[in-house]
Amino acid sequence: MNFENTAAVVTGGASGLGAATARALAAAGAKVALFDMNTEKGEALTAEIHGIFCKVDVRSDDDVDAGFARAREAHGQERILVNCAGVGNAFKTVGRDKASGEIRQFPAAAFDWVIQVNLVGTFRCIVKSAAGMLTLEPGEGGERGAIVNTASVAAEDGQIGQAAYSASKGGIVGMTLPIARDLSSEGIRVNTILPGIFDTPLMNAAPPQVKEALAASVPFPKRLGVPEDYASLALEMLRNPYFNGEDVRLDGAIRMAPR
Repeated sequence: MNFENTAAVVTGGASGLGAATARALAAAGAKVALFDMNTEKGEALTAEIHGIFCKVDVRSDDDVDAGFARAREAHGQERILVNCAGVGNAFKTVGRDKASGEIRQFPAAAFDWVIQVNLVGTFRCIVKSAAGMLTLEPGEGGERGAIVNTASVAAEDGQIGQAAYSASKGGIVGMTLPIARDLSSEGIRVNTILPGIFDTPLMNAAPPQVKEALAASVPFPKRLGVPEDYASLALEMLRNPYFNGEDVRLDGAIRMAPR
């Protein structure tokens, strides 16, 4: 796919993996719209890359519809969608408080929140973007569009406390191939990246020694992933017309331990 003057939407685009991808797409000539809940960061980034910011909660049909409408009014129908919006939490399925002995259960509402944002939100954006792509004339090779989703190595190596997060990311992996097959006759490709341990805003609260230990656990290169690593693979998935229906780990060969 040629990025020059091509409309793109990046969810979770105000920071981290999404921001790096938005910058890379803009540098390649794409017209980028960001969906995010953080207005301050989103507007600052779109001013930098000459894009457009849309405040969108991916759990809401109305928000997502309004976001796509605004992005398309500014840039035209997108041919590119990169889904980076995501959240996480950590609760044991059932655990015992060491001090009191109290038995605690994973709150169903906390489980549902992660599933709704990460899995259902990703699917919602795919559906609404792909429906718009179907209105486009096919480009070179019959392609109408390309979609990249964000899962996690937790889809395969979920750690203690990650039941909701792993379920949400495993769902993204599980739906990649069937969605790619659903959309194949319309010339829309779908792929998913499974990042390992990345130095994103979610890691900012970790002490330096924790980051150093995590980096040392990566076989090679012995560092945390950086958002630009993700952006590089996302753009290759978008660019390469034969990349379709794939779930690719981007993790320096790490395999996560139970904790």
